[in-house]
Amino acid sequence: MSAFHELKLQALDGQELPLAPFKGHVVLVVNVASKCGLTPQYAALENLYQQYKGQGFSVLGLPCNQFAGQEPGSEQQIAEFCSLNYGVSFPLGGKLEVNGPNRHSLYRLLAGEGAEFPGDITWNFEKFLVGKDGRVLARFAPRTAPDDPAVVQAIEKALA
Repeated sequence: MSAFHELKLQALDGQELPLAPFKGHVVLVVNVASKCGLTPQYAALENLYQQYKGQGFSVLGLPCNQFAGQEPGSEQQIAEFCSLNYGVSFPLGGKLEVNGPNRHSLYRLLAGEGAEFPGDITWNFEKFLVGKDGRVLARFAPRTAPDDPAVVQAIEKALA
């Protein structure tokens, strides 16, 4: 099993969120925030999830409050916001840190030293495409929309 699939996160509802069930699936990992200019990307992320989930694709949204305090709410507030405003049905993890000394182990794997696409996360809604085998296939900047042709093509190629 890959290092990605060995990780266990906390889900937004406080339950354990193991990544092992994503083995054999393509996952778009996104650090998300509710009060960001890029927050409307939730709609495109949900559309992507709905379009490709039947082919073994998932979005994994991970709230982060490290960028200008744009995710200040509690887990319950985040869940309600995502559900009411964007109908989010893809998995959401609990808040975590993506940069700095308390960087979550997932982000050490995705962007840390020795990663395929190393470097600090620059803002909310940075995206990592993880392949069926747990390898990071691509990294997309925050302003790259989830439905950008480059993202869609990378997802379709990984699913093929």
